[in-house]
Amino acid sequence: MSQVQIDELDRQLIDILSKDARISNRKIAADLGVTEGTVRGRIRRLQNDRLIAFTAITSFELADNTKMAFIGVQADFGRVNEIADTIAKLPAIDAVMITMGRFNIQAFCLFSELDRLHEIASEEILSIDGVHHVESSIAVKTLKYNARIVKITDS
Repeated sequence: MSQVQIDELDRQLIDILSKDARISNRKIAADLGVTEGTVRGRIRRLQNDRLIAFTAITSFELADNTKMAFIGVQADFGRVNEIADTIAKLPAIDAVMITMGRFNIQAFCLFSELDRLHEIASEEILSIDGVHHVESSIAVKTLKYNARIVKITDS
């Protein structure tokens, strides 16, 4: 798989859109000193290359499952990617990260009842071949939750 290349104009475009995705292509073009067609084409290419996506970020309060849990997973070192992919395919799991430290995989999920969290962690994840230990942490009070955390930049 070849790595997608982006240039300074792409970076400027991404920066503008990350602050306000509803801004018009005409306004972006004027601000960047390029044509509206250039902006439209660049946005289409960035979307096609899966470097950007447009979506409504909903409030945490709208979720049916309003309790948040982090699930630490200790898995076979040589199979971490495979096991993380398997965990990521579980419908109840909202995010999976390969990490360093006590756990080599961290999963994140929202749930409504403790029984459901227990089922996810102890039955679904722990039963995956190569998983040795699972430990759940439940958020009891959320002091800050940035719904824009998915915004990833290198600056």
